[in-house]
Amino acid sequence: MLIMVKLIEDKELNTLMSLIDASNKIVICAHVNPDGDAIGASLALMHFLSRCGKACNVVVPSQFPDFLRWMPGAQDIKVFARQEEEASSIVKAADLIFIVDLNDSRRLMGLETVVLESQASKIMIDHHMNPGDFCRFVISRPEMCSTGEVLCHLFWQMGEIHNLSIEESTCLYTAMMCDTGAFTYASGRPVIYECISYLLSRGIDKDRIYRNVYWTASPARLRLHGYMLYVKLKILNGLHASVMTLTNEERKLFSTKNGDTEGLVNMPLQIQGMRLSIFLTEDTEMPGVVKVSLRSVDDFPCNEMAMEFFNGGGHKNASGGRFQGSMEEALKRVDEAVHKYSSLLK
Repeated sequence: MLIMVKLIEDKELNTLMSLIDASNKIVICAHVNPDGDAIGASLALMHFLSRCGKACNVVVPSQFPDFLRWMPGAQDIKVFARQEEEASSIVKAADLIFIVDLNDSRRLMGLETVVLESQASKIMIDHHMNPGDFCRFVISRPEMCSTGEVLCHLFWQMGEIHNLSIEESTCLYTAMMCDTGAFTYASGRPVIYECISYLLSRGIDKDRIYRNVYWTASPARLRLHGYMLYVKLKILNGLHASVMTLTNEERKLFSTKNGDTEGLVNMPLQIQGMRLSIFLTEDTEMPGVVKVSLRSVDDFPCNEMAMEFFNGGGHKNASGGRFQGSMEEALKRVDEAVHKYSSLLK
């Protein structure tokens, strides 16, 4: 029995297709520090639009992890923080802009102004709660595991699910896999695996995708992970929570590359009884900013903590945010947050 979801009414779908048909230069934008879902969903959409005969570019605010560079089309992504003039020109020339895997224009960071100033129609495709009102057309499904899953349903509704190329399918699977920790959280809905069955039928190599993302460690990355677990992991006794911090000076010690810290925040959750893991890293591109990653198990609401204390959000068990200030100040904020939520941790 099919359980795929009709995302929008037929009239809205016709409007969406008309916007695409009428456009010649399309840009896809994702959030700052784009992850596997942001990059995977953006590239899947890019390949689909290119297959439809459209000139299409992906522009992101900041660099994405090195372990995603194998993805088809990743080499063509424009990074605003490093290619500001070129990226701005591409956005300004667009007659249609897709906003992918973000619900708040502030998450575009330096790219925000040029996107908001554009007169092009804007379409949001996302799965985060509380979508903003800066787009003409919004497809937002917070109950879904990833923006990659949202796109799977959209392609199914378009009648395109059986026409997806190997590139589109690979990118969609990567998006879904990355935003669920390889389907270990936020992945209990049966329809997710119906989406996966469609992608498998298109010929993807899911095992190779997993290896490309999770088994690409350099010696430096393994040493960094060992250092973080042995030296930097702090257990908050009695609270079933942990904190790790990483400064830019420590990054230099291990010649850390983009993406080398991926997965670190999940590791403390292997400790018996651990309910919450917090990972703080100094932003490499924005001095005075600390990135915050939160992971939890069971019913602890990471997203609420991220929203209340770290100007962020996300999913119940996997969220993130940012803190303006020093690492020491960020740790004080963590202390406030953990004690505020202590009744849910004990």
